[in-house]
Amino acid sequence: MLADRIQEFLQRLTPLTRSSLLAELERLEMCEGELPGTAEILASLRAEFRKDGSTQDRVNNASRYFFAPLEPFLVDGAPEHANFGRIQRGSLAAIWEWISRDLLPTMARDYIKKIDESILANHPRGAQKVASAFQIKVAKYLESTLASADGADQTRRKLATYTASRAAYTDLTKMVSVLREHGALAKLDSALPARIDNFDDGRVAKISALLDGFSKSHAQVLPFALTLVAKRLKTSWQLIRLATKPAASKNAADIAATPYAISVAMVLDRLEDNHSALRIALKNDRILISKEILKHIYDTEYALQVRIDQLEQSEWGVRLNELMHSIGLLVEEEVARFPDNVGHVLGSRRLRSHDSLSGRLTYLAWKGRDAVSGGAAFCRKLIGQT
Repeated sequence: MLADRIQEFLQRLTPLTRSSLLAELERLEMCEGELPGTAEILASLRAEFRKDGSTQDRVNNASRYFFAPLEPFLVDGAPEHANFGRIQRGSLAAIWEWISRDLLPTMARDYIKKIDESILANHPRGAQKVASAFQIKVAKYLESTLASADGADQTRRKLATYTASRAAYTDLTKMVSVLREHGALAKLDSALPARIDNFDDGRVAKISALLDGFSKSHAQVLPFALTLVAKRLKTSWQLIRLATKPAASKNAADIAATPYAISVAMVLDRLEDNHSALRIALKNDRILISKEILKHIYDTEYALQVRIDQLEQSEWGVRLNELMHSIGLLVEEEVARFPDNVGHVLGSRRLRSHDSLSGRLTYLAWKGRDAVSGGAAFCRKLIGQT
């Protein structure tokens, strides 16, 4: 029987390998949705390592405290793009296994023991202090290790024994940067407003001033600072206003020359995440969720096109076109499953709010083309007369 063959195969693996296999399968499942043919393997491994029957990895106390400074920057998704200022949550299990088993096993054992003692004594502040000391040790050790080509290459090979994720090594280097600058990032986080519902010119100027001061001494972690801003925005694409507002013109080249031009790439990162989320939602027949994701995608595409002139001639534009083409194929494939005489919610023009009269006039106002005068206010007045 297939179940017996699977059990026989799994028992040939070491417990560490089986545990790593479970973490890796769950990472892939999170990125791609349900994986065909893995149900039996997952059930067997979860029965071994999840005595409570849970279907997701429980983060142990030691790793939870260690990775706490990364929490604002963690993202779930497929590691197919750079993801500036964010770290794949799926990389953490492999990084922790490598640190605790290969990099600093003795220090890690002492750290785990002290963390457990603090928790048993109901002393969370003590646990945080222990974690902070270990974070500093790991960050310093890794800075030295990764400084040499041999050290970096060995680290890549070691991590590859715990995960096939292409993002793991990059996420490790990001982790080192965040741990090193944790104090500065926490200070900036407390200085930012809790929520930014309207990212207007005045608010853009205030946030830019905070970022200007931060980047003077902490430029290496600027993308993480921008992530802290993005988490507060009502709509993620608004992050590009940090680049478009101070630019000499709306041309892509001028925007690319601004201090926060990376915000455009970060918005495209989030569009990539939307693409992955849409693929998974469609794969699992979650049409209403797909609809909301697709609407957000169209809104972001429109915002980029309206606010950046000559976008199609830039690297951003090339990336956007390729991404929208892939998304278009996903939608076409989904819509094609239904007869021509049956409408599909994902094929509705209403998902593109800018296809309305209001949207087209706003587009003209932003671009400053044709005979539209008086800007967006004039457009709103004109819409009210129609």
